Amino acid sequence: MPQIPEKIHELTVGQLAARSGAAVSALHFYESKGLISSRRTPGNQRRYTRDTLRRVAFVRAAQRVGIPLATIRGALAELPEERTPTRDDWARLSEAWRSELDERIKQLNRLRDHLTDCIGCGCLSLDTCVLSNPDDVSGDRLTGSRLMTEPGGTRRGGRPGCAG
Repeated sequence: MPQIPEKIHELTVGQLAARSGAAVSALHFYESKGLISSRRTPGNQRRYTRDTLRRVAFVRAAQRVGIPLATIRGALAELPEERTPTRDDWARLSEAWRSELDERIKQLNRLRDHLTDCIGCGCLSLDTCVLSNPDDVSGDRLTGSRLMTEPGGTRRGGRPGCAG
C-alpha cells in the first residue's frame, strides 16, 4: 500500500483509491451522493483532504453491514466537516443502527422460514403464498400465478399476486 508523506495534505482520486481500496468510480459515486467531498484545482482535478480516507473507510464498513447510503450520509452529516470520524463516532452511530439491523435480521429469518413452504410449487400458486401473495389477497377471485396490476398496467400494492 503506497504511503502518503505527512507533508501532503491533499490526495488525488488515484491516491485515495489506492489507499482506501475503493475504485475510483466508487469514490466518484460517493461524492455524487454527498458522502465525501473534494475541491477542484484550477485544472479541474479533484483533491481530497486526508480525513477523506477515514470517511471512505467509515462508508465501506457501514455498507458491509447493510446500512443504506442515505443513512450513512445522514450520519456523516452529523460530524463536523473536515474532521476524521473517530472510534467514538463509529460507536455512537453504529449503536443507533443496531435496532434497524436487528429488524432486518428478523425479516430475513421470516423469509427464510417461509421459503420452504413454496419450494416445489413451481408457480408459487399455493392457497396462500407468503412470498408472492401475503394473506392470499386475490385467491377468492383468480386462479394461478399472476402479477397483480391495476388498469393501465400499474402494480397494486407493489407486490406480485399469486392465487391457488
